[in-house]
Amino acid sequence: MNAWETVGRLTAIVGGALVLIGGLLWLGSKSGIIGNLPGDIRIERPGLTCVFPLATSIVVSVVLTVALNIVARLLRR
Repeated sequence: MNAWETVGRLTAIVGGALVLIGGLLWLGSKSGIIGNLPGDIRIERPGLTCVFPLATSIVVSVVLTVALNIVARLLRR
């Protein structure tokens, strides 16, 4: 394979992964799962709402780490 074929393949894989992750995040937000986990901090006052999605950030980080490790292992074959 030449360099451009490798770049094209990598771009397609990364693009597919981003579409999959985006779809999962979109479905999660529609279902109310994302942003409403027990570790998320939400401060609501009249005229002010602050959200600190700590637990959601950790969950998304773990899922992305696992997904990217799987992709990296598949590319090494």
